[in-house]
Amino acid sequence: MDRVAMVVGARGVIGGNLISHLEREGGWRVIGLSRRGGADAGAVQHIAVDLLDREDTVSKLSTLTDVTHVFYAAYQDRPTWAGLVPPNLAMLTNVVDAIEPTAPRLEHISLMQGYKVYGAHLGPFATPAKEDDPPHMPPEFNVDQQQFLERRQEGASWSWSALRPSVVAGVSLGNPMNLAMVIAVYASISKELGIPLRFPGKPGAYTSLIEMTDADLLAKATTWAATNPESRNQAYNITNGDIYRWSTMWPKIAAFFDLDTAPPLPMSLSEIMADKSDLWDSMVERHGLLPTPYGDVSSWQFGDFVFGWDYDVIADTSKSRRAGFHEYVETEAMFLRIFQDLRDRRIIP
Repeated sequence: MDRVAMVVGARGVIGGNLISHLEREGGWRVIGLSRRGGADAGAVQHIAVDLLDREDTVSKLSTLTDVTHVFYAAYQDRPTWAGLVPPNLAMLTNVVDAIEPTAPRLEHISLMQGYKVYGAHLGPFATPAKEDDPPHMPPEFNVDQQQFLERRQEGASWSWSALRPSVVAGVSLGNPMNLAMVIAVYASISKELGIPLRFPGKPGAYTSLIEMTDADLLAKATTWAATNPESRNQAYNITNGDIYRWSTMWPKIAAFFDLDTAPPLPMSLSEIMADKSDLWDSMVERHGLLPTPYGDVSSWQFGDFVFGWDYDVIADTSKSRRAGFHEYVETEAMFLRIFQDLRDRRIIP
């Protein structure tokens, strides 16, 4: 195994699926970094590290001399856009400062970004967004992180890449940005209460165009960009390849859960679902589910964020196709597969 991957943010939906992909692909030894750590298995080693603690980061990474690829997917949430910048830039800086002098065979650093680069979180933005679109007024930590890598890479033997997915969907617990879990738990609780599945977002969000990025597809794209010589020092939008409206997707989701639909009703999930912890605990017991705290399955704030997009959220992915990445996923099939996976794992009834 000549390639040694260090996955930063190994317990998240992106990092976890990337590790699984690297295991399936073979030829990789994997080191996963996260605050909680994990159990070593096969070619995967886990290290618990506080990336905001510079000394801890340097200490924990000082022995990782054979790392060839860094896949950075760590994230620290904060209540304001400006507040996101210091911790997220500091974590990346600490990782690079620690691993660059330690790993002489370092070839590539992969950075996970998103549509915040285009200002998608601020309001209607130019669509379909392209990788070379002009920047928007800061603060924006994604941009700061890329600029840091660009400066650091000058004269270095390693290269970088930046992946820009849309909303990422996969199976992961305790993740603050997991829309598939939001929908699955919201639908399961609706069914438990005997009420129809109502779209809770803004009226305009129900009919706007949106796209998703399957976590497994993203893992393939991330590995491709990190090992494709022509992708050195490039950014790529990565999505499933299709677009949809919630107005057509919502009834199909409801059908999976054997639910009727009713007209959309704008509401804050963060508020309306805040009192459902006891109900969830009773559902876990009654349906024989995997004992999972309500806080680990509910990402209501993120659901409010996505369902509040009353404008098109789409990007141009032709750059990655021109460079040789041709994978795609049907979004409806992706949702149903994830829901079934959650059901098979006894996370939802």
